Amino acid sequence: MHSYIFHEAVKQALLKEQWVITDDPLKFKFGNVNFQVDLGAERLVAAERAGEKIAVEIKSFLNPSAITDFYAALGQFLSYRLALEATEPDRVLYLAVPLDTYRTFFQFEFTQTAVQRYQVLLIVYDPVNEVIVQWTK
Repeated sequence: MHSYIFHEAVKQALLKEQWVITDDPLKFKFGNVNFQVDLGAERLVAAERAGEKIAVEIKSFLNPSAITDFYAALGQFLSYRLALEATEPDRVLYLAVPLDTYRTFFQFEFTQTAVQRYQVLLIVYDPVNEVIVQWTK
């Protein structure tokens, strides 16, 4: 599977949950640095409330080394979150990971400790059925 397939799977899964894709990709600038997160989406929670906005960085974990992919994903996530806090503080950043990776690598003590320590919000998605299996907060 190519990473584009994973991107489309997450996009379709969000649409199924009534999210509106506003940016594909979401581009923003913080100081002199340009950022590009895979997707920006929003959903109206209630008519009288402001919309809920999210940014989603989609990861496929296709490389042979899950830990190498995790290092890259975590670095990106933390950098993007820092920049978003300054530019779009109302947008919540999520890291989207495939279900099989979540069931294996993300159950390791190290991975769980890192996710908790750095408060990484996850969207666990099924790339085959194009659905979101779990949101973690």
